[in-house]
Amino acid sequence: MAEFQLQILSPDKVLFDGKAENLIVRTTVGDKGFLANHEPYVAALGVGRLKVKQDGEFRSAAVSSGIVRFRDNKAQILAQSVEWKDEIDVTRAEAAKERAEQELQQELSDKELDMTEFDLKRALNRINVVKFDY
Repeated sequence: MAEFQLQILSPDKVLFDGKAENLIVRTTVGDKGFLANHEPYVAALGVGRLKVKQDGEFRSAAVSSGIVRFRDNKAQILAQSVEWKDEIDVTRAEAAKERAEQELQQELSDKELDMTEFDLKRALNRINVVKFDY
């Protein structure tokens, strides 16, 4: 299968830098897939799953916002946070989910509400990437 160059970066690490056969990401308007020689594309990433196919096998990661760009047979993902499925601490994610759910029971400002809802989405995404690998 034809390949393209892929880089996945977060502020604290390079998660991936190599050849890929397929990339699937969750943008703010839905899931988007990329194969070699895809047309130029840029989109914002939401909280969601990222899948990379390399050597015929998919590998999943949890992503929390960022951007994806595809140009000249190169894809680049710049993410606020990104973790491979096997790096996710489910116990920590479940604790973050419970904290966020408890905070949502309190009276919050609009900003606090937005931040807490984001924290809950991020925790649920991390849990779902580990427990429901599709």
